[in-house]
Amino acid sequence: MLRTDRDTSQGRTAASPRLDPLDRFTGSLAQRTYHSLRAAILDLVLPPGAALRKPAICADLGVSRAPVSEAIARLAVEGLVDVIPQAGTYVARLSMREIREGAFLREAIELAAVEALAPVITDDQLMLLNRNLRVQEALVADGDTAGFYRHDAELHALILSFTGFPRLATVAETAWVQVNRARRLVLPVPGRVAETLAEHRAIVAALAARDPAAARAASRHHLRQLLTFLEPLERAHPDLFETPREGAP
Repeated sequence: MLRTDRDTSQGRTAASPRLDPLDRFTGSLAQRTYHSLRAAILDLVLPPGAALRKPAICADLGVSRAPVSEAIARLAVEGLVDVIPQAGTYVARLSMREIREGAFLREAIELAAVEALAPVITDDQLMLLNRNLRVQEALVADGDTAGFYRHDAELHALILSFTGFPRLATVAETAWVQVNRARRLVLPVPGRVAETLAEHRAIVAALAARDPAAARAASRHHLRQLLTFLEPLERAHPDLFETPREGAP
């Protein structure tokens, strides 16, 4: 089990979670280790700035150092982990610059997707979207934010998959990875989950009407709401965000 400790030289605090067991994932040992660590980072179980101690991770997951090192190297390429020579390995802090860039890219992809999909969406595809919405409604009623987050992501993935472009979801996920972490700070905001559900309903309704302009407008409204919540969070939780570079937007 990862233990709580503080790296005084860096002023960063490590978390004390249990990582998801490897049998919840598929692939090689290194791939499953990567997915377990990545899930903990995206879910904020391992918060921005947390120190990653390889011996503790090895003990928690029951693996040797090799798959952990491989997983951390892969996470570093994604920008989720900072490896600082002679200092240690840490979960990367959030960056508003990267969040804005990711939101811009995701908006460009999703608006093009719904606009292209609206005229040709099938009844079977609409059935899947509406089924997802019904589950979201139940999760909102139950107060299950984590479950809602998963079905939120599934709804967006379904829409992208319906375009028929198999790589689109991967490109969008890569662009959105930093935003995904930050979103976990937003969904607990009172009322935001219910508002998100209403925005999802508007997107699906526009698709059901086969109205490209309405689908594009509903998606734009939904995606742009996120930054209106994240800007204040950066001020409220400066410890989770990196210090902006001079001259950076």
